[in-house]
Amino acid sequence: MAFQGAQKIPLHEFPLWDRYKQKSKLYSINFEITARCNLNCRHCYINVPVSDFTAATKELSLEEIENIADQAVAQGAMWCLLTGGEPLLRKDFSDIYLMLKRKGLLMSVFTNATLVQEQHIELFTTYPPRDLEATVYGASKETFERVTRKEGSFDRFMRNLEHLRRAGVNVRLKAMALRSNVHEMKEIADFCREYTKDFFRYDPNLQYRFDGDPARNKEINSERLSPQEIVDLERNDEERSQALQNHCDELMLHIDPDSERTNVFKCGVASGGSITIGADGRLRLCSDLFHPDFMADLRRESLAGALDRLLPRAAALTSERKEFVQNCAHCAIANFCQWCPADAWLESGRLDEPISYFCRVAHERINAVKNEKTER
Repeated sequence: MAFQGAQKIPLHEFPLWDRYKQKSKLYSINFEITARCNLNCRHCYINVPVSDFTAATKELSLEEIENIADQAVAQGAMWCLLTGGEPLLRKDFSDIYLMLKRKGLLMSVFTNATLVQEQHIELFTTYPPRDLEATVYGASKETFERVTRKEGSFDRFMRNLEHLRRAGVNVRLKAMALRSNVHEMKEIADFCREYTKDFFRYDPNLQYRFDGDPARNKEINSERLSPQEIVDLERNDEERSQALQNHCDELMLHIDPDSERTNVFKCGVASGGSITIGADGRLRLCSDLFHPDFMADLRRESLAGALDRLLPRAAALTSERKEFVQNCAHCAIANFCQWCPADAWLESGRLDEPISYFCRVAHERINAVKNEKTER
């Protein structure tokens, strides 16, 4: 398939270096170009069915995405991620990708790889993305499709992965650690590391639904591993276990227990370095942050105006709640924890609510690291 106006663009014509010199804090923009997905994974916090007509009609058009991208570039953005849902569901995916690529953005794509077609392979070979990442849900067909709940998804994934490999497209693989696939995590990790020589990661952090669906949240909760299972999984993974050992001391926070450390956001949210644009055009300061006080409709407001309004609000947000101040605000092992204000909001409806599950995971991790050091 030939792409309209497809030409090799010399790298020196990309306005990258000028952008490096800018002092803007914005460096990365994530576009969720659809919330729809052809799979129905048990753990997913965002997907809606392909047939959701309402969701489809709310999706940003190519022109709207370009307008927002232009604003982001003007703010200094250099990296761009296309994700979903499943981004390849968009019939105009190639047009969106090329439009963003031609602006000099370093492109990444997150996909489940089950919808890859010849046109996508030609696109990625002609205009390679910086990263193309796909998730492995299981090492066997039975496990893979138990997670995706889509018959035939395993065979399509494996077939398309092979097509991409033969075409020379570099695909990085990752995995979610779930109740439904934990028995195959070693096989999944072995497969991913064999296929992906330079990169592999897996994540046991399952977030609740952004739409608050109680039935789906119950299902997500049932897929969570216990804190002990997460630690056992990490201890049995030599690469991950060694990384925790090597960086344990530097990950520990040295906080004065008497300090007035009451800021809710201690991450990069308040800096505005990386932002996410939902399929409906709503800006989020973090891909996980769905609190309405920290979102903006870019169909009604400029990107610069939204950031000027939201970033100071995030930086200034504090909490005097006893539960927060005595726990999360002064926690020395916060870097071992899955807790963050965004996840707390999805979990409890409060940004400053400690979540006991995340806390138990952190303590199990630090105890395991200490035990490993003692045994040595």
